[in-house]
Amino acid sequence: MSLQFIIGSSGIGKTHYACQRIIQESLENPGKLYYIIVPEQFTMQTQKNVVEMHPGKGILNIDVLSFQRLAYRVFEEVGGAREVLLDDTGKSLVLQKLVQQHKKELPYLGSQMNKPGYLDEVKSLISEFMQYDIRQEELSDMLEKTGEDSLLQMKMNDVSVLYQAFTDYLEGHYMTGEGVMDALKKAIPFSRKLKNSVLLLDGFTGFTPVQMNVIRELLAVCDQVLVTVTMDVKENPLQMGKPHQLFYMSRKMIHTLSGLINDLDDPVYLKEEKKGRFSDAPALGFLEQHLFRYRKAAYGKSQDEIRIFAAESPIKELEETARRIRRMVREEDLKYGEIAVITGNLESYKSIASQVFEEAQIPYFLDEKHSILMNPFVEYIRAALEMVTKGFTYESVFRYLRCGMSGITREQADQLENYVLALGIRGWHKWSEKWVRTYRIMKDGDIQVLNEYRERFVTEVEALAQGFSSGKKKVSEYCYSLYQFITDCDIQRKLKEQELSFKAKGEKALEKEYAQIYGIVMELLDRMVEILGEEELTRAEFTQLLETGFAKSKVALIPPSMDQVLVGDMERTRLKEIKALFFVGVNEGNIPKNTDSGGILTQMDREFFAGEGMELAPGPKELMNTQRFYLYLNLTKPSRYLCLSYCFSNGKGEPVSPAYLIHSIQKLYPEIEVKNAMDEEFALGSMELPGTSLECFLKGLTEGALGKGDPFYGELYSWYLRSPKYRELARKLVEASMTRRPSDVISKSVAKVLYGEVSPYSATRLERFSACAFAHFLQYGLSLTERAEYEFRPMDMGNIMHKVMEKFAKEVKKEGLKWATLTEEERNEIVDRLVDEVSADYGNTILKSSARNEYMIQRTKRMMRRTVWAVQEQLKSGEFEPEGVEVAFQGGRIDRVDTMHTEDGKLYVRVIDYKTGNTSFDLVSLYHGLQLQLMIYLDGALQVEQNRYRDQEVIPAGVFYYNIKDPMVQEKIDADVELVQQKVLKELKMNGLVQADRDLVEKMDSSLVSLPVSFNKDGSFRRNSSVATREQFDVLNRYVKTKISHIRQSILDGDAQVSPYMLGKKNACTYCPYSTVCGFDTEIPGYEFRRLKNFADEEMWNAFAKEVE
Repeated sequence: MSLQFIIGSSGIGKTHYACQRIIQESLENPGKLYYIIVPEQFTMQTQKNVVEMHPGKGILNIDVLSFQRLAYRVFEEVGGAREVLLDDTGKSLVLQKLVQQHKKELPYLGSQMNKPGYLDEVKSLISEFMQYDIRQEELSDMLEKTGEDSLLQMKMNDVSVLYQAFTDYLEGHYMTGEGVMDALKKAIPFSRKLKNSVLLLDGFTGFTPVQMNVIRELLAVCDQVLVTVTMDVKENPLQMGKPHQLFYMSRKMIHTLSGLINDLDDPVYLKEEKKGRFSDAPALGFLEQHLFRYRKAAYGKSQDEIRIFAAESPIKELEETARRIRRMVREEDLKYGEIAVITGNLESYKSIASQVFEEAQIPYFLDEKHSILMNPFVEYIRAALEMVTKGFTYESVFRYLRCGMSGITREQADQLENYVLALGIRGWHKWSEKWVRTYRIMKDGDIQVLNEYRERFVTEVEALAQGFSSGKKKVSEYCYSLYQFITDCDIQRKLKEQELSFKAKGEKALEKEYAQIYGIVMELLDRMVEILGEEELTRAEFTQLLETGFAKSKVALIPPSMDQVLVGDMERTRLKEIKALFFVGVNEGNIPKNTDSGGILTQMDREFFAGEGMELAPGPKELMNTQRFYLYLNLTKPSRYLCLSYCFSNGKGEPVSPAYLIHSIQKLYPEIEVKNAMDEEFALGSMELPGTSLECFLKGLTEGALGKGDPFYGELYSWYLRSPKYRELARKLVEASMTRRPSDVISKSVAKVLYGEVSPYSATRLERFSACAFAHFLQYGLSLTERAEYEFRPMDMGNIMHKVMEKFAKEVKKEGLKWATLTEEERNEIVDRLVDEVSADYGNTILKSSARNEYMIQRTKRMMRRTVWAVQEQLKSGEFEPEGVEVAFQGGRIDRVDTMHTEDGKLYVRVIDYKTGNTSFDLVSLYHGLQLQLMIYLDGALQVEQNRYRDQEVIPAGVFYYNIKDPMVQEKIDADVELVQQKVLKELKMNGLVQADRDLVEKMDSSLVSLPVSFNKDGSFRRNSSVATREQFDVLNRYVKTKISHIRQSILDGDAQVSPYMLGKKNACTYCPYSTVCGFDTEIPGYEFRRLKNFADEEMWNAFAKEVE
């Protein structure tokens, strides 16, 4: 009936002393029972240690338990607690149900509950109330003391409703972990086994009020209760101290426990440092005595027990950690199981640790329960439910098909995807009916094969789609539909095959995950039926409920072998006896952790509770202080080596600073040197393993070390060549390092077969070759096309606008109307009708497939109305008339040809090409063959007109691009309409090249608004005018013909080089559809842009003239 504290600093041997004492007493009193109570994760290790310490190597009257296991041991003896234990997932499901039921009574929380993570916050607060034994009545009393309409009252009113509903729901049916403690408290007085027993509480840093209630009852029945406390023996244990002091938690525990009993034995103080953990490590002993203390001290001797290094990034940091671990195991005679790696940010470091340790062949165990969300089976279920709830959208269907668990293979899914993208298959209706339409590159028989795949998919998911049809259903019905679907798809067999496959590969963690996953999912469905079976939900609500269940379900991975490096979190992971500790990520933000979790209760709210005498879990302020205590416990765990490391930048590449802990250690050990991991990265000493040395090998290859005969890299390469595992990889790396640009030339005979005749009038093709010969080869030689997609792209809009302009001009001509005399009503009526006609015929009704595309029709109408008005205004201002639209000549079609007949028998011709982008006429681009189109069209138009009017002299007047757009202009609201229209016309100015004849220019457009010209006061053309004399037009014509001849010859000679142009800031790769397949990479020797020369205006015409001499 007495209480005794065993007090000593970390590493002094409290656990060893207490266990030794229990063993000794158990041998002396074989009829008496002894209990050692430790935290859950310590039970196995403590039991192992006690058995090893026991002289008989076996324990009969000593039991090692956690509080939870003690409860069930007592229930077995005295009965009680027959309710089903509700785990974390069960709590979430119950709360989700209660939130739906009481939504109207939750004015504050109701709207927040759909936010991600909010339900967890509410559950966490309710669990906290239960752990800290706060009853509903106490909450009600406290609520009366909060301010009227205060935020705390609003929050607590809602939480109170859920807390009451939750406890009512549990009554007589379920029991939570906190409820188990309550039941244990009631059962202890009736236990004969506990009566007059001796109890040791070891490894605890504090107790919750619920646990304190249990300890109060234990003190009443047990002979003696021993408690180990981590604390400096120099300090007074009975003095409460301040929260910021290192051992405040320990003092608080002593203070609270002392208040439970009058019979308090004198504490046992352990001071004999020579027998403790640090007997052979004086520097670590010094750290234990002085870390986070206020007395100043410095370790004057040189030491090798505490080390610090810095690294460029978390990956480099862990690579250096792996190297040091390998070295310790090899040279220091340590086992992997005697080494631990901890961090303050396990979320960021765990994936890097897995990757690096696997490469380094270091056996490791990640100390965290593994979420099941990323398991393919769970992803398969989530994808299937998304598919049926979202109406079989493209994304959801192919998310489902790519999980690897359906009856459709990856190749078949690819073929289905191509078809679905090309023809816009969306929704269950489209999937369930037979497909008959085809698209441009499909072969005969493809549609039958695709229909077979479609039918197989439909058969697989049909029952699920019906089970999850719209409307409300019971949770049990949804669960049954889902279970039936899983059974029909034979998932259990597929998972077993995967499990055996992982077993054969020796991947223990994945093997265990796949062995458990089916059971976990089935258990979750059973739990949902049991707890919520009769609830009626929509399919979206059910999916959300299941997502909550999946998020809370974890795979427990038991360490597959004992000799493994433990990787864990600095707070959650309880370290056993270890010899070396690596503390990684000692950066600001990780140490101390950001404790502001954004919970429902703020720090101020918690202080209000404390003021009312209601203890709650530590808030952000207290957590900052407790973190130091956990740091102290962890840093004093290793008995031989402690290595701290930090990064210069985080995983995103952002700079980060070392934590205050680094500076604290440096003050204690002035002689300590911070090593830089980069200094050793490529040194001989860092060549620990073939996997981690590959980066060094690659560095040597990039620097050309092998070619220079470097003996270091030569030896490394020969080692890889001798290794059966790495031989092939090393050869490929060397081959890749010697990659050079291939010549990319095909023979003339192959070119002839591939290309046949190359038309001199195919402007787009000739320009493609001038931009990049290899892109031309892929497009016109191999006929590679981009994947067909059911979408409305800018190019499609351009096609519609071209078609509308062509039909408009033909209709005007057919009806005998004149462009210049058309009224606004006539124009708009014809335009709107033609846009509707053209879009109705366009690409498998794509323009009616979505609201966005419907809007595109309206936008097209607006732009076409503007364009026809602008063309009319331009024609009104001049004497040119449209001669023809879509004018065909030998190898192409010209958008529009305008002509003007003069009395002296001359016929002036101008060519206009419609563009929907912002294309600008550029003589430099023309010179290099990148913009031949207008001059080819002009030559073709001149020939067509000459054949039509043989008795007239046909003269080029100009070539123009008209950019179809609907410009915005800024003007005051009451501005003159004509002024606004003039501004709009100015924005719609054509760009191109005009013959340098003032009379001709004025006959083309007397206002000059539509032409790229302007005059000086003396009547001459201004410098920025885009004009050319008739002779210069003739030079251009001859130059283009010469250029085309050279291009055609190069094509037929087999030139297919990857040689994209670069002109100023523009290059051929920017919008090239083949940029992902051509292999162009400026880092590879031989690959470079073909830099084209830019010319000043005066140089330009000289260059043209020189080429045609």
